[in-house]
Amino acid sequence: MDLQQILFLLILAGSLYLFISERLRVDVTAMLTLLALVLAGVLDARQALSGFASEPAIIVAAVFVISGGLAATGITERIGQGIGRAAGHSESRAIAVVMPAVAALSSFTHHVMVTAMMLPILTRFAQARGMSASRLLMPMSFAASLGTTLTLVSAPAFLLADNLIERTGAEGLGIFSITPIGLALVAIGVVYMLLARWLLPRRFGALADDGYLRLDRYRTELVVVEGSRWSTRPLADLQKALGDRFRLVGWLRDGRAREDLTGSSVLISGDILLVEASADTLASLHDDPGLGLQPIARYRGQADGDGEAQLVQAVVAPGSEFIGHSIRELDFARRFHAVIAGLWRRDGDAPPRLAEARLREGDVLVLWGRPSQFGELAAHHGFLMLVPFAGEARRRVRAPVALAILALTVIAAATEWLPASLAFLLGAVAMVATRCVDVEQAYREIDVRIFVMIAGVIPLGIAMEQTGTAQLLASGLLHLVAGWPALAVLLVMFTVAALLTQILSDAATTVLLGPVAVELAQSLGLAPTPFVVCTALGAVVAFLTPIGHHGNLLILGPGQYRFADFLRIGLPLTMLIALVSAWMSRWLWLGGPLLPGG
Repeated sequence: MDLQQILFLLILAGSLYLFISERLRVDVTAMLTLLALVLAGVLDARQALSGFASEPAIIVAAVFVISGGLAATGITERIGQGIGRAAGHSESRAIAVVMPAVAALSSFTHHVMVTAMMLPILTRFAQARGMSASRLLMPMSFAASLGTTLTLVSAPAFLLADNLIERTGAEGLGIFSITPIGLALVAIGVVYMLLARWLLPRRFGALADDGYLRLDRYRTELVVVEGSRWSTRPLADLQKALGDRFRLVGWLRDGRAREDLTGSSVLISGDILLVEASADTLASLHDDPGLGLQPIARYRGQADGDGEAQLVQAVVAPGSEFIGHSIRELDFARRFHAVIAGLWRRDGDAPPRLAEARLREGDVLVLWGRPSQFGELAAHHGFLMLVPFAGEARRRVRAPVALAILALTVIAAATEWLPASLAFLLGAVAMVATRCVDVEQAYREIDVRIFVMIAGVIPLGIAMEQTGTAQLLASGLLHLVAGWPALAVLLVMFTVAALLTQILSDAATTVLLGPVAVELAQSLGLAPTPFVVCTALGAVVAFLTPIGHHGNLLILGPGQYRFADFLRIGLPLTMLIALVSAWMSRWLWLGGPLLPGG
């Protein structure tokens, strides 16, 4: 072992310690590792910075923006709601519908985003049918991770694996090269969960409060603007456009409540709709030129001051002087130069007309006004806090454009009309240029930690190859597996990656073990592709602990899961996945049989 190998191993040990202990953020650790490799003379500056211009880093950033465009136009939300409706009334049907649908969603978007989107939908679904959410959330989270194996671009590990394979001089992976394996794994996952449902815990209790995730019952009033796109259209069209998180409470026409009007009745200018809506829907309604929030439309001229008018939220404090008074009596527009545009109350018990609601402790008010007027509100002892409104407007009218951009991006990458990195970069730019997502939100959608981590760990893999450390480790592993069949060696690489990914990210695991897989394959005189792919699969779809995947961490609390639940359910599934992954990798790249005995 020479000096450079010793230096590299010392840097690697320090990096692993920081990654595992999480004393620093993963992106900071990656940057420190990169700088250490340069200062130690293991890599030059060009090699150290090559990760920032690499295809994996560019594609990951672009996929975040494209996912943001799909979310901003309401596509992912509506798909999620459709999945919830199709799930029926039984656990088995729910699992059979949810898992393939969630896997398909995860194939071109970030799986954590899909998990976060489906979490409240499945929670409400379970509560409405008297089911335990813990019976549905784990299958959903596993399916989101399994869905990342359907395409090359849905998990950083596969992009890094492709980059490594190309560096060996072998032909790189296409966007759908791993799809046959992914389809098999999703099918195995669905069948396993249906047959092993008895292993899933059935826990109730903490989930009884359906407001634990977000505030989704804001009471407000809408007015149909004269000459708008909604005028002369039936109410059902508006309800369909806004989705399940929009509920009609009452309908006023010419100042009188009309109980004879239904979903098929036509909206006319001046109609006032008394509604309950989610935060995102409320923000969408505020931005819709065809609809106006009635309190704002009525008092717009009184909201004077500097700056662009905006929505904020305020919580009514205990002992507040506002408690017991109706919104009409308080006359916020005159007193604070702000308008109460919406109200959230935990028990949802509020009169149909917003102005008639008498405030209670803990009520959340949605206020509209100008920033220069918010100082007095923020300092008032009647409120606990004054914070920006959490809802994001859905640009639903641009949903067809966002879908078309996604389709063209995938086609351009799949047909190799454009390199995958350029195709997805073009798709991300198109999402911004067509205003499916604004540029500020696009930047917010990019998880900088993941981008920087990928750019930082790619040089780690280069250093492992360049110093000969990968060859050294592969030689030791080769002595262990000498004479073993290729299938067994593939299983070994999957298993090592599956264990390491429980403490490292899938990207870091692939970067560390990928070069070892390449050296091992070359020592055996075999193509490196199946060995690298199996390593990446082990890093992505090993369900041994809740800390192995960020999606599992999201459901840990809401599902009331314990560490042992994941081991009991995930270990048999991971063993099945390992066997299928190794078997199909051998079939795809080593000419092995597809069927046993073939």
